[in-house]
Amino acid sequence: MSGRIAKQTRNTAETKIDLSIDLDGSGESEISTGVPFFDHMLTLFSKHGLFDLKVKVDGDIEVDAHHTIEDTGIVIGECMKAALGTKEGITRYGCAYLPMDETLVRVVVDLSNRPHLEFRAPENTASAPNMPFTLVEEFCRALASNLRANIHVELLYGRDGHHIAEAIFKGLARALREACEKDARVKGIPSTKEAL
Repeated sequence: MSGRIAKQTRNTAETKIDLSIDLDGSGESEISTGVPFFDHMLTLFSKHGLFDLKVKVDGDIEVDAHHTIEDTGIVIGECMKAALGTKEGITRYGCAYLPMDETLVRVVVDLSNRPHLEFRAPENTASAPNMPFTLVEEFCRALASNLRANIHVELLYGRDGHHIAEAIFKGLARALREACEKDARVKGIPSTKEAL
């Protein structure tokens, strides 16, 4: 069994979340958030990141999907940070260009312990049919803040809201997979500060 596993339960007045992640998995997932399109995005995230991911969310979706999506990003970030431990031997940086039909997205990650999200997309970017595009950014912000990662997401071009969201989640998965991977040539922590 992998040592890079973390689990968390988070209960608030808005959401109840049970989540586990294995950074060295095979992309298996069990996802139930009450927001079908978000379930689809997290399944893609798991598959293309090769993270084994279990997510069960009971959120106030009668209000809207905002709390469910943001809070899930918080918990995924916290669990990934815990699973990474001291970050000894990791690659640290990851980059992915992700095409999805007419769409192209670039995602770049640094597991720097300095949280920052740079999210660049036109204000009028199309939403997926069942999930506002603004919530894709909220998920990324929650993930970056709680993983304490520097994440840059840029929509280079695209028209279809489903394709845009899917390219971002797949690109995020691929970039994080690369950044989290162990590199046999890395001795200790990949920073001249000797801490991340």
